[in-house]
Amino acid sequence: MKKRMIGLVTGTLMMCLVVSAQEAKVDSTIRPAAYALRYGLFKNYPNSTKDIIFLGNSITQGVDWAELLQNNHARNRGISGDITYGVLERLKEITEGQPAKVFILIGINDIQHNIPDSLIVNNYRRIIRQIKAESPKTKIYFHTLLPVNNEFTQFKKHYNKDEHIAYVNAELKKIGAAENITVIDLHPHFLNADKKLDKRYTMDGLHLNAEGYRVWAAVLKPYL
Repeated sequence: MKKRMIGLVTGTLMMCLVVSAQEAKVDSTIRPAAYALRYGLFKNYPNSTKDIIFLGNSITQGVDWAELLQNNHARNRGISGDITYGVLERLKEITEGQPAKVFILIGINDIQHNIPDSLIVNNYRRIIRQIKAESPKTKIYFHTLLPVNNEFTQFKKHYNKDEHIAYVNAELKKIGAAENITVIDLHPHFLNADKKLDKRYTMDGLHLNAEGYRVWAAVLKPYL
């Protein structure tokens, strides 16, 4: 038993060293042009413990959640182009309001920027643990990443990342079980027969169209 514990501690330390070495090589300060404006607006909006926060990037930003869900407590906290490091930087603005629920979809832009999968996964843990520490009554819902479709041409750096998406999603499910938070497996709801983002739900192989958001809303119903 003692040897096993030593092995677990050693393994954890090694993982921390690997993550630290990777972070040293990654530009964690990447922020989209709209970041400062959007974040500034969010900080000026009133918070409520009844809020249902939708936190993420352009896929989250692309719809009026209150209208889509017919729920006046829904709040859009998406920033187009954002990455997991950007979410961590602005997470305090979310937790200080002690919202009822937080729905998170983030990571595809990290993959586009070639941020290692292990760092994305580690940032998921950091996001979850910070919310738990700062807003313990908030229910946390993490979405798996959506598929992409390389038959389009507009977002070439996001396409052909299927292996990375699959790995991150698999690890997210493990984190969800370990951290006792809900992981909503969004990914399979948007696949076509070729395991790509179905053209019925997208206009560019990355973002959702109106029908795509309708599907997402239907998936969310049991959690609202």
